[in-house]
Amino acid sequence: MTWMRWRPAMEQALYGAEGFYRRPEGPAGHFRTSVHASGLYARAVARLLGEVDEALGRPAELAFVDVGAGRGELLAGVLAAVPAELAGRLRPYGVELAARPPGLPAEVRWTDGPPAGVTGLLFANEWLDNVPLDLAEVDEDGLLRYTEVDTASGEQRPGAPVSEADRRWADRWWPAGEPGDFVELGGPRDAAWAGAVGSLAAGLAVAVDYAHTAGRRPPFGTLTGFRDGREASPVPDGSRDITAHVALDAAAVPGVHSLWTTQREALRALGVSGARPPLALASSDPAAYLRALGGAGEAAELTDPAGLGAFGWLAQAVRIPVPRSLEGLEGWQTLVP
Repeated sequence: MTWMRWRPAMEQALYGAEGFYRRPEGPAGHFRTSVHASGLYARAVARLLGEVDEALGRPAELAFVDVGAGRGELLAGVLAAVPAELAGRLRPYGVELAARPPGLPAEVRWTDGPPAGVTGLLFANEWLDNVPLDLAEVDEDGLLRYTEVDTASGEQRPGAPVSEADRRWADRWWPAGEPGDFVELGGPRDAAWAGAVGSLAAGLAVAVDYAHTAGRRPPFGTLTGFRDGREASPVPDGSRDITAHVALDAAAVPGVHSLWTTQREALRALGVSGARPPLALASSDPAAYLRALGGAGEAAELTDPAGLGAFGWLAQAVRIPVPRSLEGLEGWQTLVP
């Protein structure tokens, strides 16, 4: 057996030389994200990018930074959706540890970290849930201890007491006092997001993930795995995705205008609607009706409150006003870290 704390075990299983995110089939071979579900998602992000461009006064160079870019699917979709005038000023970046995928448009710059000092939209779809973190459990004496995992079997056991920094994080964001209570220690994710937001000279940073906020923390945690399209035990052996939901309120960078809503509300504000097309269209233009019906089905999947629509959207505006589609959106909540 090889026992490790969860954070290094996840790091190795996801991003090591033989890690899950370096496998040739990529994440799309194992699970569907919003990007894979429909091209409507990329078009909504392209609309948001246009509004960020407007809020910035249409600068000579505008960055679109896709953090956790996978195989570049969102980048390709956004590039195909933006108008020609904006495309001529756009500087797209794919941020990913895996090698640059073949077939990506030549103008995309592939990097292992967010570019510093850019102006534009930084978008992180299902990235933070894969930033490795430690798990901890309250023992019978009320002491919070790191959880260790056997990397071959997934068996777990209590380890050493948590550090002072992790104890402070838990006290602030995920209080746990009863024996058997679990905590997913989100400090590394907070730091990762702070670095991403800090890379913007001006613009909007958006994190999209399955998430929870204070008062609604899951008592038994959310750590799980995905392999071959199905949820699986979180065994950190490199064969599967290892993921845990995100404490988005903790991640919000202090001092930056921070807003939170659900994907359902955000996408609706950006023009993605699951409403059926009018039946009259079926008579006047049957082909157009079928296309619209297919689009409505895809939109319904993206905004399903029991599925992808339940994702949290954390938006942080850096030296710009909130883009107009989102500014007065019903359901936005201001976060105060």
